[in-house]
Amino acid sequence: MIKPTMLAPDFSADAYFLGNRTTVTLSSYRNDWVVLFFYASDFTFV
Repeated sequence: MIKPTMLAPDFSADAYFLGNRTTVTLSSYRNDWVVLFFYASDFTFV
């Protein structure tokens, strides 16, 4: 389990930005401030 102050493992995700589809990786933001926000899907009972 990741805890505050621990580094998150690298991951990649598809993204749609300014009309272009791209792949974003966490490692591309190394040495920058990053906030990870996890959102439960709509219409779930979580």
